Amino acid sequence: MSTSLTPAATSGTARQPSAIDRIADQYVERMAALDPIGATVSGINGHDTEMTDYSPAGEAARDELNGQTLAALAQAAPADETDRVTVAAMNERLGLERELYAAGEPFRKLNNIECPLQYSRDVFDQMPTATVQDWEQIAERLGHVPEAIDSYRASLRLGQERGLMPAARQAAIGAAQAQELARPGSFFDAFAAGAPASVAAATPGTAFPDSLSARLSGAAAQARAAYGRLADFLSRDLLPHAPTSDAVGRERYELASREFLGARIDLDETYEWGLAELAHVDREERAVAAQIAGPGATKAQAVEILNRDPAYQLHGTDALQRWMQETADQAIDFLDGTHFDFTDQMRRLDCRIAPTQNGGIYYTGPNEDFTRPGTMWWSVPPGVTEFNTWFERTTVYHEGVPGHHMQMATAIQDPDLNRWRKVGVWVSGHGEGWALYAERLMDDLGFLATPGDRLGMLDSQKLRCARVVFDIGVHLAKPCPEAWGGGTWDADKGWNLLRRTVAMEDSFLKFEFERYLGWPGQAPSYRIGQRIWEELRDEAKARAASAGRPFSLKDFHTRALRLGSVGLDVLRAALRGTL
Repeated sequence: MSTSLTPAATSGTARQPSAIDRIADQYVERMAALDPIGATVSGINGHDTEMTDYSPAGEAARDELNGQTLAALAQAAPADETDRVTVAAMNERLGLERELYAAGEPFRKLNNIECPLQYSRDVFDQMPTATVQDWEQIAERLGHVPEAIDSYRASLRLGQERGLMPAARQAAIGAAQAQELARPGSFFDAFAAGAPASVAAATPGTAFPDSLSARLSGAAAQARAAYGRLADFLSRDLLPHAPTSDAVGRERYELASREFLGARIDLDETYEWGLAELAHVDREERAVAAQIAGPGATKAQAVEILNRDPAYQLHGTDALQRWMQETADQAIDFLDGTHFDFTDQMRRLDCRIAPTQNGGIYYTGPNEDFTRPGTMWWSVPPGVTEFNTWFERTTVYHEGVPGHHMQMATAIQDPDLNRWRKVGVWVSGHGEGWALYAERLMDDLGFLATPGDRLGMLDSQKLRCARVVFDIGVHLAKPCPEAWGGGTWDADKGWNLLRRTVAMEDSFLKFEFERYLGWPGQAPSYRIGQRIWEELRDEAKARAASAGRPFSLKDFHTRALRLGSVGLDVLRAALRGTL
């Protein structure tokens, strides 16, 4: 079978959309209508005044669309390799979503980072705010926040009735987050009140209508009230009956692992591998610590020296933002034409301080026409004003270039991919695995040459190894090594593991700890995904050697990223030419 990903492109003619492409494109349109928040996050225009229906009826409608699309794909004949990848990827993703729905997972989806509680607030970070017209759209969407939050509450209530509930820890966290958003003067009020200044900053002299200010203020109050109702439900109705155990068990975990990897793995072998990788990175860290603080020095001693070094210090969020942008721009200038090919659109990567303050660092991709650029966001917790670049440089490469920005922008600008392959699918193991692969790549290319920057990269890698051990260990109640407490893994032993292995402030680490407990399978997808990416690169090298031809890392990157964010089993099959 041919291994060409885009046969028409290699022959010099434009690839014509196929029947499979039309099914995929139609799916994107229909799903965008059923999930407007997801559409905005993915960069799909046309639904920016709407909110997602998270009620049982809304969940059922999305499941029905998945079923209809799978049936249509089964009746269509692939025209080329691009189609075969699309069919394999959609069968894997949509089929898995149907399994999750059948298991009732949407009706107990509650955690500290990725659920409708956050979606319904965070979507406003993705909306333009420069014009009066922008704020008219925001006012319309803001007015629909109560519908989204009340619909989410209805699904959680149904889950409770069915005995499908999140853990008590996540219910308590959700209640606290909802209560904060319900508080007068919190995000919604501040966001609405800042509208006139936002327009004035973008277009000085533009008058902001008093009527629109009043509309925004009223919608903000209604949104706060909806979050207040959610907080009351979580704290009074759900929390007292929620299970106290954080572990989800093997059956749920296997499904979650497939969701985030797009691959079936041996969880027990992966746990043992995670322990070995954690020990390997620890040895690497010790060697670098000795370079910084002398023979026999501990990581903590090296960190103390680095944190006092003015060369690595930034003061204030303005300095952090400038440094992020400069670091990203330098990487683009170096990599363009050597290890990757950038179009003019792809060269723009905006680095910003996020309006939220929860400690997360994340990337949002460009929309389909690149009028919204790819953006790296840094969410700084309240009171944090000092930053150490030795610890953070690797994160810029992870979130920006050659990490998520290179990955997402490559697919979006590819004319041979349908819309689903461009903006309709995201697999964590593919995306986060690539971003960790990108960190190691930048180390190999000399961008983390100082001992401090390299220690920061190793700390990032060590965290991801610890996640594999923590996540599988706690959720599957695996035996815990004596070094971490012995007996059986639980949340307390997991916290001990994190605090002893990762150089991170407790405020950040607590957020991570709670995330792993409430979002099973997601955190290990980073390091497991990196493992698979590195295996695929090494396989490609071996194939080139056996064929007697030179191996091009640039060609491997281009070919792999042009597939889009498919499941890792599909990625492997496509690169091997076995679909």
